[in-house]
Amino acid sequence: MSSDQSYKNMAGEEMISLMKTLWPFCRSITGDGVRATLNVIKKKLPRLEIYEIPSGTQCFDWVIPREWNIRQAYVLNDKNEKVIDFTDHNLHIVSYSIPVDAEMDIEELDKHLYSIPEQPDAIPYVTSYYKENWGFCIQHSKREKLTKGRYKVYIDSSLKTGSLTYAEILIPGKVEEEIFFSTYICHPSMANNELSGPCLAAQLAQHLSGINSYYSYRFIFVPETIGAICYLSLNLEELQRKVKAGFVLTCVGDEKAWSYMPSISGNTYSDRITKHVLSALKIKYDEYSFLQRGSDERQYCSPGIDLPVCSVMRSKYMAYPEYHTSYDDLKLVTAKGMSDSFELYCKIIEAIEADCTPSYIVKGEPKMSDRGLRPTVGIKGSALSTMDMMNLLMYSDGQRTLLEISEILNKPIWELKNIAVMLSKAGLLEILSLKK
Repeated sequence: MSSDQSYKNMAGEEMISLMKTLWPFCRSITGDGVRATLNVIKKKLPRLEIYEIPSGTQCFDWVIPREWNIRQAYVLNDKNEKVIDFTDHNLHIVSYSIPVDAEMDIEELDKHLYSIPEQPDAIPYVTSYYKENWGFCIQHSKREKLTKGRYKVYIDSSLKTGSLTYAEILIPGKVEEEIFFSTYICHPSMANNELSGPCLAAQLAQHLSGINSYYSYRFIFVPETIGAICYLSLNLEELQRKVKAGFVLTCVGDEKAWSYMPSISGNTYSDRITKHVLSALKIKYDEYSFLQRGSDERQYCSPGIDLPVCSVMRSKYMAYPEYHTSYDDLKLVTAKGMSDSFELYCKIIEAIEADCTPSYIVKGEPKMSDRGLRPTVGIKGSALSTMDMMNLLMYSDGQRTLLEISEILNKPIWELKNIAVMLSKAGLLEILSLKK
């Protein structure tokens, strides 16, 4: 096994291990579950900064809500048996349920129960963040077995003035221009749709911390929607000035498919570099329309924000049957699925780091043999070995980027970068940095 393959496999196992550690925490858009999650990630990324934004803070058109925490919740039948128990699964409680201590008949209880008839053994994921309510989620097969009678409903939760918690880490490069990664930390006990994203983000950040990169890399861990909006409201000017490319990390843990969600224009630098890497690696993928969006690309690509953000996923959110149910568990994600996603995003980073503007120095066709770049004896086929070099030189007019040239030549950008470096050492090319 090669060292690269061994490193990739190790990264996959580390991400699955982190996922298992984070699995028990009951996360929501605020609360102690989010803090516990970020504190674990901080052990992997000691430079991670954790921030608290007070309830009531205005963030564009939104306001940070009160903080929610849950301690206990259950439903007892008239035989004093727990027919629903939050301790069995975090998804049993509707997120942001208000405190309840009451008795009621089955008809009243049923108004607050949620299940999926088409998936009778799955517990659905249901929220009520911005309107006070309460409820329980239950397997439909169990819901159908509930009988008439009186039920005791108990929810020990709190909804108080507190804060929204998020975290970020900036890994400085040679320039301030940034590559931006966003992932969310607000879904309880779901593996692919929730934990795969922050676990990949943590692994990539750790990986980049040991690399002398050209670009700076920013990773943020935010509650979906409200967290991204909050972060943008605090940092928009800096992001618009610095971000060259951005990606939402979500649904990256299974092995069923590859999926690509473009930015709203579909033609940002992020889109172009992503499609180049997918093509160069010969990865078959489903390309979705921005009309099928559903994660935080909604925030980053919205009018007035206009950041170059797209996403590469495995099975896309809303497109796989386990999505937003208890079926999205630790059996759905694999070390291989995670390591393949890690490898892909490492290649995207490698491609971004490789891009430049090569500029041909000499006039006319260079004499390659004098530089040891071509055989001195010409026989049939001998010129083929230098064709990539000559093609690269031909298109290196100081205006085209290496990405543009790689698209013309249908060659991976990282291969052309190696050739460009060799030609630069031979005095034929000047390698210029990209301008944003």
